[in-house]
Amino acid sequence: MLRDITLGQYMPGNTIVHRLDPRTKILLTIVYIAMIFCVSSPVWYVIPLVYVALCAKLSGITVKQLLKTIKPLRFLLLITFVLNLFFSSGDTIWFQWGFIKITKEGVMTAVHFSMRLIFLVAGTSILTLTTSPIALCDGIEVLLKPLSKIGFPSHELAMMMTIALRFIPTLIEEADKIMKAQMARGADFESGNLFKRAKAMVPLLVPLFVSAFRRAGELAMAMEARCYHGGEGRTRMRVLKFGKIDLYAALVTLATLVLTILCGKWFA
Repeated sequence: MLRDITLGQYMPGNTIVHRLDPRTKILLTIVYIAMIFCVSSPVWYVIPLVYVALCAKLSGITVKQLLKTIKPLRFLLLITFVLNLFFSSGDTIWFQWGFIKITKEGVMTAVHFSMRLIFLVAGTSILTLTTSPIALCDGIEVLLKPLSKIGFPSHELAMMMTIALRFIPTLIEEADKIMKAQMARGADFESGNLFKRAKAMVPLLVPLFVSAFRRAGELAMAMEARCYHGGEGRTRMRVLKFGKIDLYAALVTLATLVLTILCGKWFA
C-alpha cells in the first residue's frame, strides 16, 4: 500500500523531458495547472489529456506509472465525487429519494472536479519523476533569487523543499518496514471501522516520527560538519542554461493553454 506512493521519486533517464532545464519544467508545470483550472467542461479535458500523454510519451513514463501516482488518492477522489454529486444544486433531476437528489448538473460537477484532481496529480507528477531533487532545488532557487533582494530566503526555502522531497521515499520505505514488523507481531491495519483502523496506526506513527526526527538530527550534524552555512558564496557544479528545446516546450505549452481558454469561451 505504501509503496504505491510515488511522490518525491525520481526516474533517471535521457529523454527530451529529462533534458529540459528545471526552471522550464517548473514554469511549464505552473502553466499546466492554470490550464487545468481554465477547463470549463469535462469534455474539454481531452486537451490536457493529449498534452499529458505527449509529455509522458516523451519522458518514457508509462500509463501504469501515471496511474500509480493517482492510486493513493482514490479515497479523496471518491469523497470529492460523492460530495459534489449529492450537494450540488441543479434543475434537471435524474433521481430523487427523500432528501437524496441527483441532478444532471451535480453529475457534471462531480465528474468535472474529480477529473481536475486526477489531471493535477498526473501532470505535476511528471515534474518530480523527470527532475532530480538537486536540479529541482537549483531551479527553484534561481526562480526565487530576485526575491532575495527584499530579504526572502530563496536558497533556504529551496533547500527545505528539496530535503522534504528527497526524504519522502525514505520515510515511505521506513513506514513499510515498521508496518511489516508490527503485522508480524499480530497488528491488524486493515480490518475494523475507521476509528479502529486509525487507532491501529498509532504503533506505526510513533516509531516513524522518532525515526524522522533522528534522521533530521543526523542530517543537520552532517551539514554542519561540512561547514554548510547557507547559499552565500556557493557555486554550482552544473550551471543552468536555456536551450532551443526549452523554447519549443514553452511554445507548445502556451499554445495548449490558449487553445483550452478559447475552447471554453467558444463552445461554452
